[in-house]
Amino acid sequence: MDRRLLILALGMFAMGTDNFVVAGILPDVAASLHTSVSLAGLMVTFYALTYAVAAPVMAAVAGGWPRKLLLVSALGIFVAGNAISALATDLHWVLLSRVMAGFGAALFSPTALGVAAALATPEKRGRALSTVTVGLTGATALGSPIGTFIGGFGSWRTTLWFVAMLGIVAMIGVWTLLPSVARPATVKLRERLVPVRDVRIALTLLTSLFAFGGFLMVYTYAGVVLARVTHGDERILAGMLLLWGVAATVGNVLSGRLVDRFESRSIINAMLWLAIINFGALPWTSAHALSALTALCIWGICGWGLIVPQQHRLVQITPKAASLLLALNNTATYVGLAGSSVVGGTVLQSLGVRYLGIVAAGLIALAFILAEAAHRCIERPVSGIGQRPVVKPRPSEFLRRPVFSVDRMNRLARTVKQGERDDKTSRPNTSRTGRHQSLGER
Repeated sequence: MDRRLLILALGMFAMGTDNFVVAGILPDVAASLHTSVSLAGLMVTFYALTYAVAAPVMAAVAGGWPRKLLLVSALGIFVAGNAISALATDLHWVLLSRVMAGFGAALFSPTALGVAAALATPEKRGRALSTVTVGLTGATALGSPIGTFIGGFGSWRTTLWFVAMLGIVAMIGVWTLLPSVARPATVKLRERLVPVRDVRIALTLLTSLFAFGGFLMVYTYAGVVLARVTHGDERILAGMLLLWGVAATVGNVLSGRLVDRFESRSIINAMLWLAIINFGALPWTSAHALSALTALCIWGICGWGLIVPQQHRLVQITPKAASLLLALNNTATYVGLAGSSVVGGTVLQSLGVRYLGIVAAGLIALAFILAEAAHRCIERPVSGIGQRPVVKPRPSEFLRRPVFSVDRMNRLARTVKQGERDDKTSRPNTSRTGRHQSLGER
């Protein structure tokens, strides 16, 4: 195993812990700051929106920076944001610090994935991406449940200090162990957004947006969704999130192996369909311990098993723009996360917690439609990024065109007659006078 990829995975572990630990401490944050769970859920929205906006912008601004310096700086900003969150005394300061932490994550995650894709050979690119991404899923398996467990003994502030310490460890590891990496070519922001004009890329990004919008909408409010089983005990919730994270890690590693052997479409479709069925039944399965644990396992495998085939599909479309496309995919994922927390809060207040799973299943079903549309466009040849697919005429169209029509025969006859006239005009003079002149010359 390439240790450079493991160092990048360590940084992703810190980012993932910060992103997903909020779901376990959200009720505690709301009670401490004397606000509602829906408003406390804005912690997820502010973090995700900052990430979504800053990732492509900063990728263009800092495109020429040394990769190692950029990764260390991103982790430093991330640590500072979490420290401020742990010290904040009202919701406004918490939300502001979440913006800061999201900015650090926006600098780190796309850069780490781009470096991983550059370090790997094409036939091992899927495994390289899954190795780095496993830090993110490992955070759901270990970081987020441990953080929630710590919050159960201390408070939500203790959990955020734990996240800040993870960031410090990752920063030291990247600085001391990651060697210098060649700088990529500088790409302007306008050029970075050019691939979105390619319908294949746009549809793939929309698939990520709606799919992870559905997956993470329920996760953001997991403490409320699973309340009938946990009865408000954060330690039980931490144990259930631990199981979910282990399943997510298995799904991520398994999909990384499968995507190097099978078509991405088969893996994507399988994950999406399983998720649609699972979330559609969640209002009933979340009421009992055994069925809730089963639903969590399916949820984790499908959710995180979708990441690598989506990344692989984008890299296959335009390998030279791998770093750019992976950054855009992260942006789409976090836009889905930001929107899902708002939609989930609205559903929670207007319809109730039982409908969160059904709405999530609807979003994932829409993602399936977009994924199939993307596959059909990918199968058609294109002449370049930003251009529409070249549509080949179908064989039936040739069959409908008569090879020798009446009009063609008439045009051919006129052409032959015209040729005969031209031949007569261009022949030498064969009259009697002409023959005598010819003999006289002899």
